[in-house]
Amino acid sequence: MDFKEFGLDKVVIEALKKEKIVKANEVQQKVFEADEKRDLIVQSETGSGKTLAYLLPIYKTLIPVEKGLQAIVLVPTHELALQVNRQVQSLSKNSGLAIEAATIVGDVNINRQIEKLKEKPQIVIGTTGRILELIKKKKITAHTVKTIVIDEADKMLDKNNLEGVKAVVKCCMRDTKILMFSASMSKIAIDTGKEILKDPLIISLSKSNKTAIPKNIKHIYFTVDRRDKLEMLRKLANSIKPKKAMVFINKVSDIEELTEKLKYHHYNADCIHGSNVKKDRKKVIDAFKSNKLQLLIATDIAARGLHFEDVDTIFNISISENENDYLHRAGRCGRNGKEGLSVLIVTQKEVSLIKKYEKKFGIKIHPYSIAKGKISESK
Repeated sequence: MDFKEFGLDKVVIEALKKEKIVKANEVQQKVFEADEKRDLIVQSETGSGKTLAYLLPIYKTLIPVEKGLQAIVLVPTHELALQVNRQVQSLSKNSGLAIEAATIVGDVNINRQIEKLKEKPQIVIGTTGRILELIKKKKITAHTVKTIVIDEADKMLDKNNLEGVKAVVKCCMRDTKILMFSASMSKIAIDTGKEILKDPLIISLSKSNKTAIPKNIKHIYFTVDRRDKLEMLRKLANSIKPKKAMVFINKVSDIEELTEKLKYHHYNADCIHGSNVKKDRKKVIDAFKSNKLQLLIATDIAARGLHFEDVDTIFNISISENENDYLHRAGRCGRNGKEGLSVLIVTQKEVSLIKKYEKKFGIKIHPYSIAKGKISESK
């Protein structure tokens, strides 16, 4: 449906056209059609346009534009905060609206953040710890907040983040609207959300009872000894020749080793993980976004919410016990209806996890082998 049918200002619609977005997709339409005062729990597959689904209604409420905080977006990682902020900057620049956002995360100079808040941005995007710290310092005026978004909600409502989310919500007014968004939403997350939100409307866009992985992604796996995983990755990268790929490893020492090995063999590769200096992570992410980097090696911090265009292949070296981690990884490729390939490099013991993924998501993960540099399906 056309955005004008949802009462969006003409300048915002023109801003979307500059990003080649001309019609609301399903999740955006469902959010717009919901009662404007109703809290929402929204589950929609990765890459379906959830960020705009919550930002556009916020923009609608911010016109006419006034200075001062009106919305908080809670996210689990620094990288996702920056990404959401970039979307705000793009909408504001292309529309000419003086709507600004401040990124408020930990491990960053707090004084610079305080200076940014003095400019009275309308939207604060960040992690709960630092946001709470600045609320307590009276640098963030929580009582003016009309909307709270909990992005990557299944992660934000886990045992590590839940108390922080509750604390932020408690600082705001009772009539503050709360929106939860995620690609995967467990029953526990939904039940927890119902405790925090006020009579929420649940919008689930999965095509069945299973959490959905887009059908345009092909899934294959290779079985090797654990010590041979990194070498297998090198062989597969050489055989598949992805234009733009992500590699997931959860052990930092293995990430560093693989990155150096790939660089030694003249692959255009670099890595991000929790131990990176923030500016180094940003430099690597920007290089990958602008297609100056072919292989991005990462821990799961990069699987959550970071959206890169034109990723065609995902390599899984660390295999997660949590099926939803695989959902978020695989969903980094095959975006906007393009073909994607998810490759798992597993030990014989880890084959049982593949069966769990197949059952959970209703997919088939095919066994493959490689010989003389060519891959083929195993019989």
